[in-house]
Amino acid sequence: MKKHSPTPPGSSSDSTIETPDLSKLSETTEPAISARLRNPNHLDPVSHVFTIRSNVDTPSLLTHASETLASLNVMSTDLACDLESSRRNIALAIQQLAVLAQLLVNRALDNIAPLDEAEA
Repeated sequence: MKKHSPTPPGSSSDSTIETPDLSKLSETTEPAISARLRNPNHLDPVSHVFTIRSNVDTPSLLTHASETLASLNVMSTDLACDLESSRRNIALAIQQLAVLAQLLVNRALDNIAPLDEAEA
């Protein structure tokens, strides 16, 4: 016996799904990308959405990077558990890269820790 699921309000079963007009997106992004490619010193407005204050010390930056990579590790591992076949392999590869990057950041933190202790 098939279970009948009602059509959600505001939608009809015979309506078509509207797709965004990608040509308008291209018209908007093309000049910015072209300017960036022509002049690498040209500021990219998208990259300045998030900024890091210039006075943040290196150990703090590395600590936050390590914590971010640890979060990425957990999220990609959880995602891999929900996937199968090649998609699972891709998620696990992302997880392994996150772990490798976290190891590198942690080693960098270990390398600068003696400098901080010598200054104190």
